[in-house]
Amino acid sequence: MTSPRPVVLDTDIGSDVDDAMALALLLGTPELDLLGVTTVYGDTLLRARIARRYASLAGRDVPVHAGESAPRSGRAVWWAGHEGSLHERLEREAVEPSGGVDFLLRSARAHAGELEVAAIGPLTNIAAAIERDPGFAQQVRTLWVMGGDFSDDEAEHNFRSDAAAARLVFDSGIRTVVCGLDVTRRIRIEAEQLDRIRGAGALGATLGADIDQWWQYWNETWNVPHDPVTVLALTRPSLFELSPRGRVAIRQEDAQEGMSAFEPGDGGPARVVRSLDAERVAEEIVAAIVAAGRQSAPEAPVA
Repeated sequence: MTSPRPVVLDTDIGSDVDDAMALALLLGTPELDLLGVTTVYGDTLLRARIARRYASLAGRDVPVHAGESAPRSGRAVWWAGHEGSLHERLEREAVEPSGGVDFLLRSARAHAGELEVAAIGPLTNIAAAIERDPGFAQQVRTLWVMGGDFSDDEAEHNFRSDAAAARLVFDSGIRTVVCGLDVTRRIRIEAEQLDRIRGAGALGATLGADIDQWWQYWNETWNVPHDPVTVLALTRPSLFELSPRGRVAIRQEDAQEGMSAFEPGDGGPARVVRSLDAERVAEEIVAAIVAAGRQSAPEAPVA
């Protein structure tokens, strides 16, 4: 039997609900060993407590480390204002004392050549890890990134939020698979899938409420699961088509800050997701979240 692959999730969980969905997907994927979670961007302590709450709802004791809060680019942090508002007594959630960057470096050294890192927020923590230890880029097996848009002149949120960090990461030579908006927007989570998630124990009920809140924020009845799509490219690669190897370039000029381009060839370290099996990807996302919810109690614990 193959041992589970070690993975660290680096996330800005708490605003867009897709980060929580990606964490739940990981918690429901037995082929992966979730070593821990690092949080990035803005109030990283609050984000860490949210991540810890979700792990506990799945019956898991996952260490969570608050990481870098300020973007290297100096751009102001975007804050929706509802982060954690549906989660009572988050201050009781135990967060690890060591920082997110320290945890990333320790994990990469301990699992050199094997560690998968799923980075689904701004790349500030990853850039800091590379800057502090250039060996980090070689020790990580693959960095799975949600970011960019490789079919349009649009600056995606994660890259725009810290273009300086994104450029440092992609210039470092770290082996990367990037899933951009041009691919993630082919998937929607709608009412039928939400009903299935909601019925999956305490985790499902909590996640369902957060999804509802996000839909209300945008006055929509669906959402795009950008981050779970990216994590699924790690867990179910047969459902995705990747580009040949090449390089990702990040623009930092004011008018184009955070815009991304992929340049194939030259044996570069990066690949981008070009296409996917949309129907099966949506089903696999929901199935893994439901599996995580089934590990939890049928009702949310009393705070």
